[in-house]
Amino acid sequence: MIPIVYDQLNRWGKDDDFFLALLQKLNTKQLADLGCGTGRLTVHFAKLGYEVTAIDPNKEAIETAKSKEDAGHINWMVGDSAALEINAYDAVIMTANVAQVFLTEESWQQVLVDAYRALKDGGHFIFDTRNPLAKAWIAWMQDDTPDAAVHPDNGDPLEIWTTYDGLEDNIFTFYETVKYAQTDEVVVREKIQLKFRTMEVIRESLKEAGFSEVRAYGDWEFHEATTQSKSFIFECVK
Repeated sequence: MIPIVYDQLNRWGKDDDFFLALLQKLNTKQLADLGCGTGRLTVHFAKLGYEVTAIDPNKEAIETAKSKEDAGHINWMVGDSAALEINAYDAVIMTANVAQVFLTEESWQQVLVDAYRALKDGGHFIFDTRNPLAKAWIAWMQDDTPDAAVHPDNGDPLEIWTTYDGLEDNIFTFYETVKYAQTDEVVVREKIQLKFRTMEVIRESLKEAGFSEVRAYGDWEFHEATTQSKSFIFECVK
């Protein structure tokens, strides 16, 4: 993710409403937002009264998050799942398909183990991921038009261009290049990779990490996910 344009490209949506509604169904007070990014959703968790610890390895994203209104009372941390306290949270949440950035099975399993250890007994681990059977990357690769944004420091118009390497071994690789629209000067270019895991693979990995109660919702509705769902939202209880 590229912090200077992330919030402009990712507006409030059905997924955000779903996460808030799901948390409100649970008896949750202490919340860890793992992979919080720029804090786009984190600040809303805090406004609803949750005690939030927000963790992300991207220092620039954390600095952007800290600058937001009402962000001061959130515990912001630069780090990864290893930074989670043990037996400390009612819920650990990963939004915006953060689950897909863990490319190896070792890194993915470590996140699950860390989340399990961080939860209090009865705590909930919540995350979303895309269904590989929906093949979302096909539509992505057909879009060859740039997105528009403005530079947060000077207000100059920006263009965000995306190019693709495609899918290999269930890992989709693409590149995002942010340029000044008027000069074509490159501001930043990032390589991004996403791992697509099936529902069965995820369920097995959750079981291995210790979660015995797992529910998967489909497409931002409170119904069970199916193989036809485009997105899975997992709710796992310790």
